[in-house]
Amino acid sequence: MSVARDRVGTVHLVGGGPGDPGLITVLGRRLLDEADVVIADRLGPRSLLDELDPGVLVIDVGKLPGHHPVPQDEINALLVEHARAGRRVVRLKGGDPYVLGRGGEEAAYCRSNGIPVEVIPGVTSAISVPAAAGIPVTHRGVANGFTVVTGHELLPSLPGGSDHTVLLLMGISGLAASAAMLAEGPRGGDCPVAIIEDGYGPNQRVTFGSLATIAGLAAERGVRSPAVVVVGDVVTLSPLHPRYRNQLASDEPRSGRLIPEPSRKALS
Repeated sequence: MSVARDRVGTVHLVGGGPGDPGLITVLGRRLLDEADVVIADRLGPRSLLDELDPGVLVIDVGKLPGHHPVPQDEINALLVEHARAGRRVVRLKGGDPYVLGRGGEEAAYCRSNGIPVEVIPGVTSAISVPAAAGIPVTHRGVANGFTVVTGHELLPSLPGGSDHTVLLLMGISGLAASAAMLAEGPRGGDCPVAIIEDGYGPNQRVTFGSLATIAGLAAERGVRSPAVVVVGDVVTLSPLHPRYRNQLASDEPRSGRLIPEPSRKALS
């Protein structure tokens, strides 16, 4: 592919959201339609690639857990190579480019090589995927803060107890260790946990448990990535959670429906 231009091209790091094509921003979608080259991750809105002009070059650099066929330094080099050729490059990412997406590394590499780069925010899976199961990461009187982490190294230093929501991204392989570590702290083994697989996707599924039980339940059900793990009292606010259902079955007065029903069927 060649594009004849007298000036250097551009790079846009576009956050595509959690995967549903309707959750990309208007600006992100427009830039995707205008692109000459799209360098795409695995967890972005892949169905939008099928709608691109046939002349658009699509380069798949998707990663699987433990398998990165295109190393990060090669991705960086691709961005610069095509922009230097005068092309409009879109780096299509899942979620938000600056939330555990290496967007900062890619932007810095482009700028250090004289390439204009702009970051288009996206809907991060850390917040949107719990919402797909009706779980708010904060809720008045239940949790007023949250922390997003990818590994268990920082878990002992996290603030609060079950009233401070913990969101584990890319945390399935280390789930048993993470749950045990959190259970040893102020949250305790009874702290509610939810795992949402394939949020907003066709195979969305929710598994509920506690810090003491979630690893075993996940193994029994064959939980797989991509998934977001939610730890904290906010889990019980999901309309899918047994405690929520029990409250609805009782005659206890409620102040009104605060949590919307999930937009897709989820299995609990």
